[in-house]
Amino acid sequence: MPTIRVELLEGRTPEQKRDLAQALTEATCKTLGSNPEAVDILFFDVKRHDWSTGGVLWSNKTS
Repeated sequence: MPTIRVELLEGRTPEQKRDLAQALTEATCKTLGSNPEAVDILFFDVKRHDWSTGGVLWSNKTS
């Protein structure tokens, strides 16, 4: 059973997560031959002050 962990900056809507879950499930089934019922997707929302890229917190980025 594939389990996919998705970490995102917080702020995505439930609808966006649903659409992503559907797309990831379809791609996983096509690629691995899994049944959709066997694919688990876990979403983790990360606060902007808890994520850094290039040594800069996302909460400090202007765009």
